[in-house]
Amino acid sequence: MRRFSAEYLRETRDGMWADSREALAPLDLDSCERVLDVGCGEGALTRVLREESGGEVVGCDRDRELLRELDGPAVQADAYDLPFADDSFDLVVCQALLINLPDPEAAVREFARVASDRVACIEPDNSAVAVESTVDAEGRLAAQARRRYLQGIETNVALGADAAEVLRAAGLANVTTTRYDQTLAVEPPYSEREVEAVGRKASGAGLRKRRETMAGTEEELDALRSEWREMGREAVRQIQSGEYRRRETVPFYVAVGEV
Repeated sequence: MRRFSAEYLRETRDGMWADSREALAPLDLDSCERVLDVGCGEGALTRVLREESGGEVVGCDRDRELLRELDGPAVQADAYDLPFADDSFDLVVCQALLINLPDPEAAVREFARVASDRVACIEPDNSAVAVESTVDAEGRLAAQARRRYLQGIETNVALGADAAEVLRAAGLANVTTTRYDQTLAVEPPYSEREVEAVGRKASGAGLRKRRETMAGTEEELDALRSEWREMGREAVRQIQSGEYRRRETVPFYVAVGEV
């Protein structure tokens, strides 16, 4: 299983569920007395679940350091081997976890074991991310980098649109799917984190960190990084003049099935 820092998780989940929580309605959180959030990370979804549910919400992650970011009940555990008895929770849910697992179906079967009523997963389709930017080349280069990443990564990071099929394959019934689009916008006034992110584009640092998981020859990846850095330098110039704007839309699919 891939591991992520708390900073990375906060950045990628920033604003998630801030505009609307309508897509969470099929989880029927009002009726839940006990909810388990598997792969909770630093607790982005856990906090939302606690706000929407009157019951107890337990965070669960294999990374002890991430759990230290979380207030309230939390358990260190592996998604494939949960330390709970059968039917311990009304609902077991995860967000952006199955895309990072080599065997997502096995994890969902384990979720179903400890769930008495429902299992839900909230997963992105990273193949369908859309980027609009005032830097002309950014959308094209982001799509190119994403294709190479999708080809090189070992897990199915585009699983979102097919999440319902994973639940059905794991034996869940009456599976439903709702789409939720997370939109990340960069515009003036820029935050310190946004300025730093543009700086990483100009240095090529972001691509350098992901290079090992990207498909392509050394020459192809060098050429992409060169174009990426030039795009980043233009973004820096636009930041300095207050002209830079970027909008990224990530489609998530909320799949819910009955045990």
